[in-house]
Amino acid sequence: MSDAPLIRNRDFRLLLAGQTTSQLGAQVSGVAIPLLAVITLDASPIELGLVTASSTVAFALIGLPAGAWLDRWRKLPVLVASDLVRALLLATIPLAALLGVLTMAHLIVVSLLTGFARVFFDVGYQSYVPTVLGKERVLAGNSFMETIRASGQVVGPGLGGGLVALFGAASVVLIQAVTFAMSAACLLGIRTREAAIPVPSNRPRLSSQIVEGLVFVGRNRILRATALASAAGNFSFAISSAVTFIFLSRTLELSPFVIGLIVAVGSVAAMAGAALTPLVSRRVGSVRIIWLSLVVTGPLAVLTPLAQPGWAVILVAVAMAAGELGQIVYAVTNVSLRQRLCPDDMLSRVNATMRVLIMGLFPLGAVVGGLLGELVGLRATLWVAGALILLSPLPLMRAFGSIRDVEELGAWRRQT
Repeated sequence: MSDAPLIRNRDFRLLLAGQTTSQLGAQVSGVAIPLLAVITLDASPIELGLVTASSTVAFALIGLPAGAWLDRWRKLPVLVASDLVRALLLATIPLAALLGVLTMAHLIVVSLLTGFARVFFDVGYQSYVPTVLGKERVLAGNSFMETIRASGQVVGPGLGGGLVALFGAASVVLIQAVTFAMSAACLLGIRTREAAIPVPSNRPRLSSQIVEGLVFVGRNRILRATALASAAGNFSFAISSAVTFIFLSRTLELSPFVIGLIVAVGSVAAMAGAALTPLVSRRVGSVRIIWLSLVVTGPLAVLTPLAQPGWAVILVAVAMAAGELGQIVYAVTNVSLRQRLCPDDMLSRVNATMRVLIMGLFPLGAVVGGLLGELVGLRATLWVAGALILLSPLPLMRAFGSIRDVEELGAWRRQT
């Protein structure tokens, strides 16, 4: 069975269909919600930063206990519930707009609550993929899934921008609500059953399990390095997210449709990167590619603040394409490494700990980006974000050194 094409695996196809659908909706509303805040509600940089921050603060608040809980629970029911909760919450945005009562506070609250559901989904999903595919096929599976999901990213932003222009941003958010419901339906069709989780008579306290996950990550040089690199990259993205759509809309004077097309260019690069990751990983090395992907694409990913109205907006498309390409190759190879080498009974806690360390700075970065946008301007804020991108591979280069492939890392003990 391990040599059969992945697409012949029925449960993998359902997992793939659900994530492709929800990713398309996420990309559509990923354009719609910032434009809703900027154009419809006339948001300032700090207000847009608060919307972004509220969507990720849940990782800092409940990420660690979520990982410990998920190591005790079956993952599939949690994934389904997370999708349904997000569908219901997002549906309140177009309803409020229809009733004429939509406010920035509403956007922030919905972003906050959907963020809590996302914590459980993201941690549980990364821990569930090996159950469906087996650990030996996670790199190929992650690459396949990211390729198909990125195809939704290609059409999603352009479609989102066009739909915003035609129907208004609030109505377009309904699309994501529907896609989350469709994702839940696909997940319910999966037949693979997770192994029963034993219930020890002297189960450790939740706090002890959380500490065990933190200690495991803290003592492992590979996890420490990837956490630092990922945190720097996400902090940079959070800073830029508070000002990018304002920069594109007001400084570069781009329409919602053109903004969507520019974002779609980055998604084409992401799709290509995800598809090519297994090949590049074999040629370059499954470990070496993790840091090299960031080193090669980083300099191009910081071109956005050089853009000007007119033809110079092409710099934004180049920057987004390079950034998406580097990040998708890095994400697929990094997560696959963790899924292959981490002990099964620690995987959810390790995933949660990593997500907290990686995403914990995101809310702060979004607020910092909003404040910088107000104080020093949009271009200067984008330069600050770019500098962090250039520095992010340094911890990886130090930790991995000359290691080429995962086999050279040896057995991944609980303390490394």
